[in-house]
Amino acid sequence: MSNSTFLYIVEIIGTFAFAISGIRMAARKRFDLFGAYVVGLVTAIGGGTLRDLLLDVTPFWMSDSIYLIITAAALLLVIILQKNILRFENTFFIFDTIGLALFVVVGIQKSIALDYPFWVAIIMGTLTGAFGGILRDILVNEEPLIFRKDIYASACIFGGIVYWISFRMGVNDIITQILAAGGVIATRIMAVRYKWTLPTLKSEEDL
Repeated sequence: MSNSTFLYIVEIIGTFAFAISGIRMAARKRFDLFGAYVVGLVTAIGGGTLRDLLLDVTPFWMSDSIYLIITAAALLLVIILQKNILRFENTFFIFDTIGLALFVVVGIQKSIALDYPFWVAIIMGTLTGAFGGILRDILVNEEPLIFRKDIYASACIFGGIVYWISFRMGVNDIITQILAAGGVIATRIMAVRYKWTLPTLKSEEDL
């Protein structure tokens, strides 16, 4: 399998996972079907759109309708399996974490392909992974995860560092991408398991 084909598959799976996370949250807020689709689509393409605009290329979804179709498929799946998907609280965490990890890889790889330095690639990977979730949370009137104590953007940065180390060591591209995604997923799971959080700024009441 070529690296470009593998990356395309990763992007499709990431789109589906992020769309599920957005649609699930919209369902919890009792959005109608159109509203749920919009939230799912924005979650899936928001980060990649910002990345492409910053990299001065045409947003990826404007040249391939598969991303709109994948979001529709995610909505259909939620409708069919609604009781099972909405019943388990960790369903959102699972799909959100998978989408986050895969989109970090896509963002880094696309930035490298355009000859940007690695520090830019890590930032673009973080934006690709996290920004769609920010837009999702804003649309459903939730405080964005990235602004809470949760290990979210930090997990993206860690995945980017794993990518950089593997790349410098000459590891195969596909293996490098798998390791980077695994780093993001492992960081998120460990953070929840052991209740890792980032320190918060103190307010006037705390001083």
